[in-house]
Amino acid sequence: MIGRAAELQQLEDALAAASSGRPSLAFVAGDSGVGKTRLVSELLRRAEAAGAEILTGDAVELGEGELPYAALTSALRGLARDGHPALDTLHPRDRAELARLLPGLAGAAPSDDGSDRPAQGRLFEAVLGLLDRLGSEAPVVLVLEDLHWADPSTRAFVAFLARSLCRERVLVVLTYRLDELHRRHPLRPLLAEIERDPAVHRITLEALSRDELAAALEDILGEPPDDGLVDRLYARSEGNPLFTEELLAAGVDGRGALPVTLRDALMVRIEQLDASTEDVLRVLAVGQRVDHGLLGEISGMDRGALVAALREAVASHLVVAQADDRYTFRHALLREVVADDLLPGERTELHRAFAAALERRAGEGPDGAQIAAGVAHHYAAAGDQRDALRASVRAATAAESVHAFGEAAALFERALELWDRVPDAAEVAGLDQVALLHRAGDAFIASGDRKRPTGLLRAALEMVDEEAEPRRAAALLERLAMAHWRAGRAREALDTAGHALALVDDGDPTPERATIYTWFAKTRMLQGRYRDAVTAARQAIDDAEATGNRSALSGALNGMGISLAAQGAVDEGTAALRRAIEIARDQGRPRELESAQVNLADSLHLAGRDREALDVARAARDEAPGRGDHGVWLDVTIAELLIELGDWDEAERLLPDQSRRFVGNESIFVEIKRAEMALGRGRHDAAAAHLALLAEPVAASGESQWHGGYGALLAELRRRQGDLDGARAAVDEALDRIEFCTEDASRLARVSAEAVTVEADRAQRGRDLGDDAEVTRALGDIEAYVMRVEAAAEVSGLPVEAAWLANARADAARAAGEPSAELWREAADAWAAIERPYRVALARWREAEAYVAADDRETAAPLAAEGLAIARRLGAGWLEGEVEGLVARARLRLDPDADGGEAEENGAGDEADEDPFGLTPRERQVLALVAKGATNRQIGAQLYMAEKTASVHVSRILAKLDVRSRTQAAAVAHRLGLAD
Repeated sequence: MIGRAAELQQLEDALAAASSGRPSLAFVAGDSGVGKTRLVSELLRRAEAAGAEILTGDAVELGEGELPYAALTSALRGLARDGHPALDTLHPRDRAELARLLPGLAGAAPSDDGSDRPAQGRLFEAVLGLLDRLGSEAPVVLVLEDLHWADPSTRAFVAFLARSLCRERVLVVLTYRLDELHRRHPLRPLLAEIERDPAVHRITLEALSRDELAAALEDILGEPPDDGLVDRLYARSEGNPLFTEELLAAGVDGRGALPVTLRDALMVRIEQLDASTEDVLRVLAVGQRVDHGLLGEISGMDRGALVAALREAVASHLVVAQADDRYTFRHALLREVVADDLLPGERTELHRAFAAALERRAGEGPDGAQIAAGVAHHYAAAGDQRDALRASVRAATAAESVHAFGEAAALFERALELWDRVPDAAEVAGLDQVALLHRAGDAFIASGDRKRPTGLLRAALEMVDEEAEPRRAAALLERLAMAHWRAGRAREALDTAGHALALVDDGDPTPERATIYTWFAKTRMLQGRYRDAVTAARQAIDDAEATGNRSALSGALNGMGISLAAQGAVDEGTAALRRAIEIARDQGRPRELESAQVNLADSLHLAGRDREALDVARAARDEAPGRGDHGVWLDVTIAELLIELGDWDEAERLLPDQSRRFVGNESIFVEIKRAEMALGRGRHDAAAAHLALLAEPVAASGESQWHGGYGALLAELRRRQGDLDGARAAVDEALDRIEFCTEDASRLARVSAEAVTVEADRAQRGRDLGDDAEVTRALGDIEAYVMRVEAAAEVSGLPVEAAWLANARADAARAAGEPSAELWREAADAWAAIERPYRVALARWREAEAYVAADDRETAAPLAAEGLAIARRLGAGWLEGEVEGLVARARLRLDPDADGGEAEENGAGDEADEDPFGLTPRERQVLALVAKGATNRQIGAQLYMAEKTASVHVSRILAKLDVRSRTQAAAVAHRLGLAD
């Protein structure tokens, strides 16, 4: 290696990190011929010598969106061919998914679970699971070359890896040409998104310097080159290694005329070959990666002539024989030069010959999708519009079968472009134009495109007479409603679905009507419109049972189950969900199965039956395949339940690593739980960061579950910061979004109860400051919030809402200046009954505070001790500080055995022994702010404590330091380093 030491070291460092469980992606970029493949080859040589598992594949230039997963399939094919042991350890569902990429995989048969839209995710999870299994034995290096030619599905896989790699021992190396990336190249947005990640390495190869080129020439020639040769070659090649090699290989010694361009230099090489070898190269330039039999068939050569031509091409370093017995050019530029030199008629005939030959093979091998894509490409390149239309539809269907929806969409669009140019298009394509538009729109929806499906589906609808074909129009409208929903246009989606329903709502049940009612049931459920959801679901169930639409039946039971449970009919709702689970399991629909399992756990959770919910979620996670599509959702669901049940350490372990990135609802769910965990721990900066990430996606969502959770957490954070107006704004915005369009009692109760807490703080602060207007304002608003909680509790009849109501009533009494220990005891008991220890600790703290206000310190002490013990067991840092502040302010005597060793009266634990003045860690934090001149209010805002608590801490610090003023305390702190 010459001139690439630093770049090679970067890749080796990345491999070392991957070997220790820190996976990453490395992009190697550079112009054509600059040495990307050479650099990667050296890395692979060293990695293989060190025992790493090597997987390599390269993209093929067949045009945008045609050959699905070309590079990935090439990289993994050898594992299936050789029967790698890691494949035997995979879950059968993962093997079935991998069989879509590797049809020769022994013992695996792809199965359709009826839910195509998330299917690509399952395939990607299966590949990631395989990489993880391979990495358990040795680090894995996955190389995908020529990413600038990659198909949409391969790009989607790279994006998936970038956000999903976590602890796998995997290094992914991707190469691409800088000189191919025009302004609108589809790779650009992917690179812009991924390369910002600090875990992603970007290595850009520059041309060699003159000295490096001289060293390379010495290596090639076997002796030091003279300066004149170096100067001439450097001036002409500009340091490009491939150009330099080709100039020398063409016999240029620097004394004669040099070719003007690299392409001229490459043609000099090719023109020196035997005529039969040139003929083979022309065939190979059109076919790109071709096996021996196909080369012979297209070229028309006999076996002896073909072997001789291939031997010369390989010996001349123009062609390489790959591990899968296919031939390809050593460098893409060589292929491009030969292809560009073809005469128009010659190129057309070769494309037509390849199309016909591949079509004859269509039923022979396992690579159906790739063969079909090749047939479509070659017919289109040959200008044969009739056969290109037919082949494009077949290739799109084959691409759908391997979840390559981006390629399917592109192929359907090509078919649409050809439609008007083929006289009997419907007969050729095997479907009419409406059906083609429908399938194209569906493929774009499945690929995640938010814009294109709408136009295609509307075009299809314009061709359908709703009166003559109501069922067909309804099916198109249901797809259009889905496109609107996914684009965030909920109102348009509901109107469109309503129009679809109106077309089929009269008369006998149909599968289309069952599907539309199921769509309504699910969307209304997500919006919190539970009564509407149940009504739609019951109709969907009747129609689905009458027409045998099992997918609609499972979905309708799912939507109805959680809607019933949320309204208090828990037993009926969970029964429906268990039936949905049975149907999905019997039908082999893993996505629907896990969705129903998650919703069953959520229904039990909303009912306060968290232990049962945890058993359901854990059983579902055990049943899911290795890295199942819902694995993360189930993990976060389990973490959510563990947070409520008080096992915060295990919950934090289950939450996905911060390095993993998610999209859509999965991203919102993960970030909300990360924020809740950080807030509970008292890591307020981290909580603020997570909530900041949520602001935009939650605002764009129409689901009450996100508005409720986000609004309550944001209000609590701002309340702790002392920003009561900001906290009030957070709860009001959340209520505005969910209150007038849902029956989501659970979220309404939580957010409204948080609003009561905020206003109770406002009233308390107003009284402390003598601000009567502030007190009046708070008391004037609290009644309405309490009434909201009462209404929610009455609607649901569930113990969770009853606990929130007890909380709200106790806070309302606190706001009125009449803190009630009895009301707080009722709240604590309500939370204890459903086993939510953090809420119990909060209520015990307030209960103790109420007794202190009544001057009953003896009764307050054990309650404070109980709250403190729970806070410490959970690791609830903020709550621990608040209870300690109450203990210090009220001079409570705590039983050392009751709170884990708290010292009497002063509230100092064993940690105080580490400080010469007996300062606790919390007091050290306060002292640091005192030393900076902070007021009590500023200290409270900075450390998320009440101003009164800050005042108590400052008084205790002055006493311990034996000083009389804050200035003297600051001087002592600076002199002795106590404020560090």
